[in-house]
Amino acid sequence: MKQTKITYILITILLFSQAFFCKKTEKPLEEKEEIIESYKVSDKTWDGDEKTIPEVMQKDNPIANPQATKGGSFRLYGHQYPKSLNYYLEQYSTTARIFTSLFETLTINHPITLENIPHLAKAWKISKDKKKFTFEIDQNAKWSDDKPITADDVLFTFKTIMDPKNNTPVFRIGLSRFEEPKKIDEFTVEFTAKKIHWDNFNTIATGLMILPKHYYEGKDFNKENFEFPVVSGAYKLVDVKQNRYIRLGRRGDYWQRAYPFAKGRNNFDEVIYKFYNEEGIAFQSFVKGDIDFFPVYRAATWIDQAKGEKFDKNLILKQRIFNQKPIGFQGWAMNMRREIFKDKKVRKALAYLVNRKLMIEKLAFNQYSPTNSYYPDYYLGNETNPNEEIDFNVEKAKELFKEAGYIQNAKGILEKDGKEFSFTILDRDKSTEKYFTVFMEDAKKVGVKANIETTDLAGFSKRIDEFDFDLAWTAWGSGVFKDPEGMWYSKYADQKMQQNITGFKNKKVDELIEKQKSEFSKSKRDMIVKEIDKIIYAEHPYILLWHLDNTRLLYWNKFSTPEIPLGRYGTEDFATDYWWFDKTKSENLSKAIKENLTLNPEITEFKIPPDAFKSEEPKQEIKKEKQSPKKETKKKKKVKK
Repeated sequence: MKQTKITYILITILLFSQAFFCKKTEKPLEEKEEIIESYKVSDKTWDGDEKTIPEVMQKDNPIANPQATKGGSFRLYGHQYPKSLNYYLEQYSTTARIFTSLFETLTINHPITLENIPHLAKAWKISKDKKKFTFEIDQNAKWSDDKPITADDVLFTFKTIMDPKNNTPVFRIGLSRFEEPKKIDEFTVEFTAKKIHWDNFNTIATGLMILPKHYYEGKDFNKENFEFPVVSGAYKLVDVKQNRYIRLGRRGDYWQRAYPFAKGRNNFDEVIYKFYNEEGIAFQSFVKGDIDFFPVYRAATWIDQAKGEKFDKNLILKQRIFNQKPIGFQGWAMNMRREIFKDKKVRKALAYLVNRKLMIEKLAFNQYSPTNSYYPDYYLGNETNPNEEIDFNVEKAKELFKEAGYIQNAKGILEKDGKEFSFTILDRDKSTEKYFTVFMEDAKKVGVKANIETTDLAGFSKRIDEFDFDLAWTAWGSGVFKDPEGMWYSKYADQKMQQNITGFKNKKVDELIEKQKSEFSKSKRDMIVKEIDKIIYAEHPYILLWHLDNTRLLYWNKFSTPEIPLGRYGTEDFATDYWWFDKTKSENLSKAIKENLTLNPEITEFKIPPDAFKSEEPKQEIKKEKQSPKKETKKKKKVKK
């Protein structure tokens, strides 16, 4: 699984305790200014043959609630407006979430075991030497214009990504391990790997979002950013208003709508991502009722702002969800291509000047744990982290600067060879300025000169992709199966638009990355990644900050959730897939608002029982599906949703 830039996000992505980017203030938008009328779904009866549904997909999804109902809107905070919705061109979490609602992969991961199960491909074969992978496309799979999804679409997608003219270098890392795929017949395609790699199958099966050849062929792919009229996913793009919102509509003709495994998923008729340049303004809009669902990335929002009558009366629910989601890292990336950051002593000295404990305690309400690994979820249990914890220490910082050849000049600024130690912090969120201010005040005492330059998401992303920065606050997602290549391999340090944004180069790390490529045992591979982590950590390419081991959610009390609210490994994105609009709850909410009533309390903290998945550990080994007969002539039977 690729590491993903988190847009707060993220960001994401995603994915843990932050949301530290943004720009200028904007006026809260009234709902009537944005969405004129609700999107109406026209559900169509599926006229396929039940017997053509792959065996695994004929079973219920163990995470979904089969009683979930379709309908309603789901309005959520989308952070800053993305510069592109094409995930192949822009790897921020909101872009990823939208793009993967529109386009699909050959297989998906089982939500509990993570083993591969059918999706666009109904079956596959793997050669004994694990170099050839043959996929048979599910002939029920159709594009939204009713054209069949074929082997030609798979080949076209591969060629599009591998075309050096396209801004898709992150995805070329994995696909470069393969020869150009071969079309066996209209619905069968074969991939041949040049070398053995533990992630070869997943690179193709779950990492390749298939594009419609008949729509994109002949177009400049780098310009395909906000219009996707032909899709395969459960949602389509309905409405886009720049810097305001992006609206997705559920497809009533989605090709997999009658598959039992899909029941209880993709329940909302419309999913609306609403964008704000500042999280504080977005939160005001949420409390006012213009947003339904608000993942919290700032401690101040969770502790100091998410309170009051609407929370006391359970009109808005406040929940912390603990599950087994992978945890990435956030930190201040130092561009080691810059002369001042080439010396490890300097990078470590700066780390000593970041008072993480003070920042966590005074600015972040003691909500986080200091991060001392680039793979912090390895050390959430009882395992000891071997990495040295870097605590705030001005004297050690001074010593390291001195060892690196820096002395204070007459102005009190560190200087070496006649050049002052000065750099610019690239930022895109006013809410992070308080953290940088604390750092700059402490750094100034030892002669470090720093200033802040603030830009928007598009500008920030462009600068990072082109390595045009000194120091920047970034955050990265993670996966259950760790792959350190993209971020830490030396050969990507000088390739723009790659994830090795610090320019990190280390021969020993390169050797270990090569070693883990052919290791199919997850436990053995994890040991190698831990060795990689120790080496990287000692080089200090980032000033690591802090992380959170749970997901904080705020949402209006009109939705229902599966038994495990975010699944085994899910983040807040899980809600758009598995939650549903509850008509009864919505009516009760409206009544409570109108009559000033208090609703019944809901769970405020959810933890997965320790033995819930005891016998179902993550499976990396690939399950071989039985090949279906290629020509099947069976009487079609109408199946209602």
